[in-house]
Amino acid sequence: MGGFFGIASKKECLADVFFGVDYHSHLGTKRAGLAAYDPERGLQREIHNIENAPFRTKFAEIFQEMRGSSAMGCISDTDPQPLLMRTRHGHYAICITGVINNAEALIRHYLETSDAHFSGMSGGKVNNTELVAALISDKETLAEGIHFAHAQIDGTASVLIMQEDGSLIAARDRFGRLPVQIGRRADGYAVSFESFAYQKLGFEDERELGPGEIVQITPEGITQLAPPGKERRICAFLWSYFGFPTASYEGVGVEAMRYRNGAIMARNEAESLPALQIDYVGGVPDSGTPHAVGYANESHLPFARAFIKYTPTWNRSFMPPTQTDRERIAKMKQIPVKELIENKNLLFVDDSIVRGTQLRETVDFLYENGAKSVHMRSACPPIMYGCKYLNFSRSVSDMELIARRVIEELEGPEGAAHIQEYSDGNTERGKALRQVISEKFNFASLDFQTLDGVIQAIGLPREDLCTYCWSGKE
Repeated sequence: MGGFFGIASKKECLADVFFGVDYHSHLGTKRAGLAAYDPERGLQREIHNIENAPFRTKFAEIFQEMRGSSAMGCISDTDPQPLLMRTRHGHYAICITGVINNAEALIRHYLETSDAHFSGMSGGKVNNTELVAALISDKETLAEGIHFAHAQIDGTASVLIMQEDGSLIAARDRFGRLPVQIGRRADGYAVSFESFAYQKLGFEDERELGPGEIVQITPEGITQLAPPGKERRICAFLWSYFGFPTASYEGVGVEAMRYRNGAIMARNEAESLPALQIDYVGGVPDSGTPHAVGYANESHLPFARAFIKYTPTWNRSFMPPTQTDRERIAKMKQIPVKELIENKNLLFVDDSIVRGTQLRETVDFLYENGAKSVHMRSACPPIMYGCKYLNFSRSVSDMELIARRVIEELEGPEGAAHIQEYSDGNTERGKALRQVISEKFNFASLDFQTLDGVIQAIGLPREDLCTYCWSGKE
């Protein structure tokens, strides 16, 4: 994943962009960068590795090095960016969010049909942001080039460019799988993945870009360079997991969606819940918690936080470079509340169950601290396919996903023909999937939200949502 933020202003704005980018830290853990435009200094840029320290600590000295009335930055889980490019369209800074699945094919084609070259990275890789810039340069204008890049890319690419006059070019990916939102303030405009990032800086919502829409942003206004397309496929998983609780996409708030989602799950289980004799409902923190609040409110079961994550020092469990360290940190972060665990029947709601490694450790931890039983609910359907668009659940093989591994165990390769049945907890195959996962992870019971339930909680038309990781349908 990743996210970008930029401002075109009539006054110095680097400090605002610093905070705006920092508000995207939940979207990535590898690289971060800032770029700024100043009439005297021109374009400036700085990139840092943020794998072992948060964004704000790596860029704390940036105000002594850069300044600008226009600025932009990004948090990236992939390549270093933004890049400064010198092209036929002038000198500009560029960053992208998304995934390019056919990058190698595009690079080979570009090198075979032109005299251009790319900067090599470790292992011979090419920075995907540079690849997008190269595709853009194939056309006469930036807008035509971005439109061309969208058409060539298998995957997703939203683009933010800052030109050498300080204006911003913002383009949402072709099918609108990721959000691009614009805010307005007296001195100019902001463009952002997360709208709350600019709202905290005094901007008011102006509008969201449509799928494939391209605009130019100056302090004076917004000019549409390319209209939006008619097809929209925004990622449904943004609401279930990725989105920050205060975020809103297509007018649908993340926190409110999660409450509705949990309530729908509880209604679906209303008849069977009394037999489980649940003492407390809780969330697997942090993103599972609001789903659990909705579940508890609807079921009239008491909500409790049976364990707390200690986050002041290790706020992201996936920061350590090795799996052993990640597992150790994940375990160290879990602090039990003994009186809420001992001899209690607990029902937890997690945002999703992907590979299940950390979840199994969490359940073991609860039993070690005296839980009588641990029931697990997933706030989304079983994840059956590695994501092709956002980097979430991207796998070398779908067999890294716990649901697919269990299907393979139950039926071998033949099971792949029955994925829809396995997703449905009312079928024999669906019941078998849940039973085997429960046995592996020591759950007293397990169930998943239905695809219809997620769509109902979001409240947008099914055809406007991307549900590929659950359904395999683009």
